[in-house]
Amino acid sequence: MTPTGRLPIVSNSLGRLPFHREVTQAVGVLSSQQIRAMLAPPHPLVSGVIDLDEQLQANGIDLTLRAVGTFTGGGRLGTGDDRVLPETDDLDFDAVGLVKLAPGPYLARLNEVVSLPPGVMAIARPRSSLLRMGVSVHNAVWDAGYSGRSQVLIVVHNPAGIELGRDARIVQMVFMTLDAATEKPYAGTYQHEAIEQPGP
Repeated sequence: MTPTGRLPIVSNSLGRLPFHREVTQAVGVLSSQQIRAMLAPPHPLVSGVIDLDEQLQANGIDLTLRAVGTFTGGGRLGTGDDRVLPETDDLDFDAVGLVKLAPGPYLARLNEVVSLPPGVMAIARPRSSLLRMGVSVHNAVWDAGYSGRSQVLIVVHNPAGIELGRDARIVQMVFMTLDAATEKPYAGTYQHEAIEQPGP
């Protein structure tokens, strides 16, 4: 993309019929100062932040661990509404706020509530310290219009296991602006998940 926001002329998969379009607004990743400005009420981009100065990064915001559990059953994902989520069992943090995770998969709930406007989507990546410990964190796309307290999948690959602290920063969320607000904001099963009072 050029600095003016103009996308280059490209060809389709058949190598003909070139097309181009003008971007109607800047497309890119929100900076720390843009994120900070969007945390203000009445509709903050992220709420429930524990320590903004620690969590706010140059290109995103760190999200923290609220709860982590083991899978105790199987799941099913068919077509349409054929979906069965597996049961999980939350693990207890010890007296100093740590939980020991042996190798394997875990479902973790985040502390922060993310509320995306129709012109912003998000992804999250594991903190590099976790990767260096032999741990991966997987998640799906946060669609524009989503609001909720999300879950992520933690997979411990380290055969010796790891310890995680309550409220530990585990992923960095990165926000990307769309070239125009989506006409179909997220309205799926997980809208307003794990929040006491849904936002507007």
